[in-house]
This record gives sequence, structure tokens and C-alpha cells, in this order.
Amino acid sequence: MGLALLLGVFAIAVAIGMPVAFAMGVASVIVFFYEGFPLLIPFQRIISGMSIFSLMAIPFFIFAGEIMLHGGIAIRLVRFASSVVGHVRGGLASVNIFSSMLFGGISGSAIADISALGSILIPVMKEKGYDGDYAVNVTVTSSIAGVVIPPSHNMIIFAIAAGGGISISKLFLAGVVPGILMCICLAIAAYVIAIKKNYPSEPFPGIRVVLLTAAQALPGFVTAVIIVGGVLSGVFTVTESGAFGAIYAVLLTAFVYRSLSWEGFKLSVTNSVRTTSMVMILIGCAGAFGYLLAFYQVPGLLSTFLLAISDNPIMILLMINVMLLLLGMIMDMAALILICTPIFLPIARDIGMDPTQFGIMLLMNLGLGLCTPPVGSCLFVGCAVGKVPIEQAIRTIWPFYLAILAALLLVTFVPAVSLTLPALLE
Repeated sequence: MGLALLLGVFAIAVAIGMPVAFAMGVASVIVFFYEGFPLLIPFQRIISGMSIFSLMAIPFFIFAGEIMLHGGIAIRLVRFASSVVGHVRGGLASVNIFSSMLFGGISGSAIADISALGSILIPVMKEKGYDGDYAVNVTVTSSIAGVVIPPSHNMIIFAIAAGGGISISKLFLAGVVPGILMCICLAIAAYVIAIKKNYPSEPFPGIRVVLLTAAQALPGFVTAVIIVGGVLSGVFTVTESGAFGAIYAVLLTAFVYRSLSWEGFKLSVTNSVRTTSMVMILIGCAGAFGYLLAFYQVPGLLSTFLLAISDNPIMILLMINVMLLLLGMIMDMAALILICTPIFLPIARDIGMDPTQFGIMLLMNLGLGLCTPPVGSCLFVGCAVGKVPIEQAIRTIWPFYLAILAALLLVTFVPAVSLTLPALLE
């Protein structure tokens, strides 16, 4: 009865439009009261969920991404990507995907990717003769690279949700190959559609231009090198690397590129505070919610349910993927990481999956949920930026879904895709 009350109140709260964080908090407080716990307990669980030192890295990661979004780094990355891959058929689509791979690896945010690159590339693609829905679909689906390619604050959230026993530096390394693989699959899908619709290509500008644009974009790449390299080398903790990365981003955009205005800086600070507040409230409320899920033995019950259907690891992983994809369609990514990790990770461990591989699989699944209705925030932002109706984009986005699913299946069933790089550099 307590579990039914917990899930029922949560579902009703989400259905009436309450933010997911508050829905989890309200449901948890009601069930703690129902079970006779002192009301001090839920608030202790909420505070303890946020009182983790590693979480201090999240505001720095978010702030660095906002500074790069408003500081002119994105346009330099687009110029470099255009000089390298713009000459292939449907070249601007390849530029879009390649730019997302580069920018996502620096900002770590899918929404920032769409906001920065979409506002630049979608109007240009439409002007060059590309269909609006094609431009939006390429932008939206390639933005998931920011979730998988390091640095990603979602990886920190996963490591915390997994109980702190997973190395964040190992997660960073594990996300590199799957993120690149996903972008390659998307580029193939974009190329096939471009051939079919006879989209144009850009002339190759020459090696000199490639080298020049690379030199202009290189200082922006150093931000990712500071954050990821500092963690991998052991020079910085995750929090310290985020802080140094944010400081470098400010100095670079303000004094080297000279493209960060005072208004842009204030907007970056405001957005960072707002986003960090939402993430921290979500993590705190998920701490209380997760405690009750463990109290009612939900992971064990779900494991028993899945094993009753099949004891084949392949079938179990397929069922987990389907569940994550369906949940990703109706809930926000960060909330699902916090809710689903304690439930599905023990099952994955029981069938022999490495926790790091599971983490990348989880992020890719929930990243795809960002592009799917009814709660696909990336899809909504992309359609708003591209001025394309969501219904029109959904009708033609399925080849890109298939491309991401192909990469997801490889990550799920071929451990080497995500685990080779961490093993080489251990």
C-alpha cells in the first residue's frame, strides 16, 4: 500500500504539471508520514542527498558551458567543422553533427548545444535549400553527444546515484567512443537522406583554411582538456577541474576572444544559478524518494519480475532498454538517472554487465528521450529555434532515431565499445 501511494502521488503530481523534483518530494513526505516516520526523516534524506562533495563540480560545469554558449566559442567550432566536412553531400548536416560532437564535448549540455549551434546553423541550412524539419532533426538528435561525450554533469549525477563506487574519470573515458560512434551513425543517416533529397554541398576551402580555423577553435578545446585531462591525470579532483575550466572559459572569452559582453556574463551567471538550483533540488528530493524505493525493495521486486519473464541476459538488457526508452519519453533525464540507477544497476550487475558500461547505456537511452515527445525538451527547443512545428519534425525524424538506436545496441551488447578506452588508460 505504501509503494502504491508513493508511485500514485508521484504520477498524479507529474500529470497535473508539478515539477518532477517537487513531485518526488511531496510523494516522499506523504509516504513517510503514512509509514509513521518522524517528519524530520524525509528532510534529513533530502539534505543528505545534496551534501556530497562531488556535486560541487556540477555548478562549475554548468557555468563553463554557459560562458562558452554566450562567449563566441560555438561560432569558431562551426567554422572549423565547416572547413573539414562541409564539402560532402549535405555538408551542412555533417557540419552540424561534427560541431555538436565538438561543442558537446566542451559544454556537456544538450540544451546548450541546440541553443548555441541551432541558432547559427538551422537558419543557414534553410537558406541553402535544406528542409526545415531536416535541419531541426539533425540539430536535435546530434545534441545528445553532449550527454555522452565528456565532460558531462549527468555522468556525475549517475556516479552519485550509483552509490559513489564508480570512478567519474572512468565514466569520462567510457563516453568518448560511444559518443563518436553515435555521431558517425547520425552522419550516415544524414548523408543518405541528403543524397535522396539532393541537398547541396559546400566547396572545400583548402588546407590553409582548415588549419586557420583549427587554430582559432583550439583555445576552446583547451577547456575540455583542462576539465577532462585534469581529472584523468589526477592533478585535479572533479570539482577542482570544473572550477579551473570555468575560470579558463571566462578568461578566454573575455580577454582572448573578446566576445563575452557584460550582459552575456550576467546571463551566464543567472542561467547557471537557476539550472544548478533545479538540479540540486532534484537530487535532494530524489534522495528521499530513492530511500523509499529501497525501503519497499523495488529493485529486488523488479529483478524478480524480469527474471520471471526470461533469464537470458540479452532479453533482460533489451527489456531494460525498452523501459528506459519509454520512461525517457515522459520524464526529465536527471530525475530518471536518480530514480532508475538504484533500480536497474543491481540487475545489470547480476547478469555480468560492468557498471560503467551500464552508465553509458543509461545516458544514451535517456538522451534519446530528450528528443522524443511528449516531454522531449531538446525536441521542443530545436523546433522553437528552427520555427518548425513539432508534428512536422516528428514525421521525418525516425531515420535519426534508428541511427541512435544502432549505436545504443552496440554499446549495450559489445562491452568493448565503452570499456576499451578506460582499460587502456588505467
